Amino acid sequence: MGTFCSVIKFENLQELKRLCHWGPIIALGVIAICSTMAMIDSVLWYWPLHTTGGSVNFIMLINWTVMILYNYFNAMFVGPGFVPLGWKPEISQDTMFLQYCKVCQAYKAPRSHHCRKCNRCVMKMDHHCPWINNCCGYQNHASFTLFLLLAPLGCIHAAFIFVMTMYTQLYNRLSFGWNTVKIDMSAARRDPLPIVPFGLAAFAATLFALGLALGTTIAVGMLFVIQMKIILRNKTSIESWIEEKAKDRIQYYQLNEVFVFPYDMGSRWRNFKQVFTWSGVPEGDGLEWPVREGCHQYSLTIEQLKQKADKRVRSVRYKVIEDYSGACCPLNKGIKTFFTSPCTEEPRIQLQKGEFVLATRGLRYWLYGDKILDDSFIEGVSRIRGWFPRKCVEKCPCDSETDQAPEGEKKNR
Repeated sequence: MGTFCSVIKFENLQELKRLCHWGPIIALGVIAICSTMAMIDSVLWYWPLHTTGGSVNFIMLINWTVMILYNYFNAMFVGPGFVPLGWKPEISQDTMFLQYCKVCQAYKAPRSHHCRKCNRCVMKMDHHCPWINNCCGYQNHASFTLFLLLAPLGCIHAAFIFVMTMYTQLYNRLSFGWNTVKIDMSAARRDPLPIVPFGLAAFAATLFALGLALGTTIAVGMLFVIQMKIILRNKTSIESWIEEKAKDRIQYYQLNEVFVFPYDMGSRWRNFKQVFTWSGVPEGDGLEWPVREGCHQYSLTIEQLKQKADKRVRSVRYKVIEDYSGACCPLNKGIKTFFTSPCTEEPRIQLQKGEFVLATRGLRYWLYGDKILDDSFIEGVSRIRGWFPRKCVEKCPCDSETDQAPEGEKKNR
């Protein structure tokens, strides 16, 4: 009893407020509808419990639900892990390689970033996910990814139950005329009759649950593929954007150097083990990280400081080549853009051909930045900030601020 009380503390109960948000409400609602309808359809109309196959099927449905909810709540309540308030490196000289967070009154540890939603610096921050109403980072990356894997698998099983239920219940109720197809919902399929008849309401509920299951399988499955790609490279979404800007900086100034991502262990299996372990606890402490040969602990943070000092790469200038309505999931911008829409509460911005934007970060098919509402690209002008499809813009050859720089200066920088 003492152990139980030590786990359920006031601080943990405060975390329950994360459930009071549209993201978890929708996510848990979809899980509840699909799981409940799959069990009802299976037991009453498709695969009754008195059969061996029906019992195994029912146990599998419960197993999917338990594992999905376990990893979902782990990702939500365990959280990503936050850099301690007031943190600084043990060696004081190392502070010159780190950025200082005024909000947390601490230095940002390697791979950490400040989240405006959580109002804390997050260890190995990947992104803030509205569906768990928390950040995805160092401590919960494995649980979050397992949830993204298990949810589509459970939905595939549920979708199979829904399809087979409708097929078996409607098989003897269909009558075909010359130009019509009629369904007689009063006809019975199974002998003996089920306890609850498969009526119109049951058919509508099953069809609705099937749509949810198929939509979840596609959308969440795409997110799982994206997460696995960055895990196998031992990167985060933010670090991918930093790497892209690093290569852009080197190319623009014609520097005789090659940017090497320091945390890629050179093997997909070794990268995989950085996140997934048998104990369930990720390797390291979230503040220091193993690096590949030729790099050191602050290689990436030094690159971030270079980009911060360089106004040109701090935000990359793009010209709008296609109109964008500001839709969350635009169908007319391609199937990949539609299914990889950022899972965030940050807004989308409407674009018109000929406008200019300054991108500060991005994903493979989306960018985040500012639309300039003035012709001049100077600090302090009015801007609109948000996400937009990468397909709608093209990178400008150079920024107006650096057009006048002599060739020799570019190489020196």
